[in-house]
Amino acid sequence: MKKWLIPLIVIVVIVFGIYRWAVGFNNTAVELEANAKTEWSNVESAYQRRSDLYSTVIKTVQGAADFERKTLNEVIEARSKATSININADDLTPENLEKFQQAQSQLSGSFSRLIASFERYPNLKASDQFREFQAQQEGTENRINIAREKYNNTVNKYDIYITKFPGKILAGWFGFEKMPRYKADPGSEKVPDVNFDF
Repeated sequence: MKKWLIPLIVIVVIVFGIYRWAVGFNNTAVELEANAKTEWSNVESAYQRRSDLYSTVIKTVQGAADFERKTLNEVIEARSKATSININADDLTPENLEKFQQAQSQLSGSFSRLIASFERYPNLKASDQFREFQAQQEGTENRINIAREKYNNTVNKYDIYITKFPGKILAGWFGFEKMPRYKADPGSEKVPDVNFDF
């Protein structure tokens, strides 16, 4: 056997091993990134369900003649703003995610005021549509929370994968970047002050 053949075989084996390792890293990173983007779509879907649900209750409330227009208008405007902010899964940046969260928080806040004002309208509060809405709202908020948790868990797996050594080197070469996590609204760590005004 020729002396130059053994080093050539060793070099080919090493190059092939590095190639297989790089391809394996890339394919796994692509899969994890796609899973995180899918989970983000599920978060958006849960928020869309809430928006659709709120649209239904807004129509129900508009039917109540003596309802406070200011509160209702705030909800309508907040819903419009919340539905106008869409984030493409390929454009998930911390800044875009923060804008999305702010719009959703504004909608939640105005809707909370709307719900609180229902207490003054016993006919509306007692309607079957309103009771059904309250049950659906609770389920929807649970879905949103679960979707956000799943998104964060999926992003965590992806981020760990692309930041652990030696994958971190390949992540830079292949253009994989960390993804933002869904964060709690500012001030949500404080216990809310609940007052019952009887």
